[in-house]
Amino acid sequence: MILVTGATGYIASRLIPQLLDRDYEVRALARSPRRLLPRSWSSRAEIIQGDVTDPASLASAMKDVHTAYYLVHNMSSGHGYTQIEIRSARNFARAAEKAGVKHIIYLGGLADPEQHIAPHMRSRIETGVTLRAGKVPVTEFRAGVIAGSGSISFEMIRFMTELCPIIPGPTWLKNKAQPIAVQNVIDYLLAALETWNDYGQVLEVGGPEIITYQELMSIYARARGLKRRFLLLPYIPIEFMAFGIELTTPVPHRIARALVGGLSRDSVVMHNNAQEVYPIPLIDFESAARDALEHLHPHRIERVWDGDLQKFNPFKHEGFFIDQRTVKVEMSVAEALNVIQNFRMKDFVLESKSNAGALFRSTQTKFGDHWMEYNVGRASSATSITQTSYFAPRGLMGFLYGYLLYLFYAVTLRRLLTQTV
Repeated sequence: MILVTGATGYIASRLIPQLLDRDYEVRALARSPRRLLPRSWSSRAEIIQGDVTDPASLASAMKDVHTAYYLVHNMSSGHGYTQIEIRSARNFARAAEKAGVKHIIYLGGLADPEQHIAPHMRSRIETGVTLRAGKVPVTEFRAGVIAGSGSISFEMIRFMTELCPIIPGPTWLKNKAQPIAVQNVIDYLLAALETWNDYGQVLEVGGPEIITYQELMSIYARARGLKRRFLLLPYIPIEFMAFGIELTTPVPHRIARALVGGLSRDSVVMHNNAQEVYPIPLIDFESAARDALEHLHPHRIERVWDGDLQKFNPFKHEGFFIDQRTVKVEMSVAEALNVIQNFRMKDFVLESKSNAGALFRSTQTKFGDHWMEYNVGRASSATSITQTSYFAPRGLMGFLYGYLLYLFYAVTLRRLLTQTV
């Protein structure tokens, strides 16, 4: 039995399917288990409610567990999150010891603990120290920028590069990073499980290149076919940067503030022992960025929402602006499906259909890639139709066009409803 904490998070959502594909029994721990139900793998894993800040909730989660992945952070908690992270790690280590867990695998942050580093990075390192203070052996990986759709750091790079022809930023955009592809992170996490040598290690992991944060944005721009310039300023207040990041990217203000502080220092591998212990083939940043762009499709993203995005429009996720609207109709599910699958929209073609709905793709790609999805459901004796738009903007004009599309969404749904009467 493998326990994965932080199951609603980015890394866990990539790790769990690969564990299941290797025939491991997986128990996914989440504070809000219902958020895991839309995931494609939810029926194959045991989903359990629990919170690492609540020691009492961990006993049942740890039962019969051999290895536990600690993939939790509390940056979204705001002020005082560093103390919460230490207490949570202590709770987890004690619960694992009581339950007889054999191995803890932890993913932390890549920074030099001997330097003056941001609270976020210091907290990541101290979390590992706290876990290792327990009696259960811990394998700790320290990673910096993770390249892949859905990664907070990658989405910051993606959205800011897409939006700004001239990218403003602090001078520390010249600081060095050693980005690692998300698949390589998963490779290391799996390798620590499958070739464990019965003692704990701290392993720094990174990709094959050391480059600046500015170069990361330039590489993404090149992969996207965009030309970008930079305006580096000697000082920009962290609060101002966090506000701008929240406004233009999927990253909330509290997390953006913590991350921006962490970028003010180099984040590179100083001890390359990870490659000696687990010699996996490394993926460069440009390849990881191009892979993320090639997988820019509604069927390839994690449906992390609860089914109600009307409160959060526009919801930014994995390169998309996502808009979702649900209406009830007085007709059977079969009738609604027939209307949807025969629906016609200008400049859209039917890409696929299923027993729950249909997906349409726009043939106009000048400003970005656009899909419209329709799904039919039934609850409380009522039939509902859910319209979900996925728009991946390309450049500044794509962003502006994306915001103008909201009128189109309302008109399109109204047209569909006229056909259901």
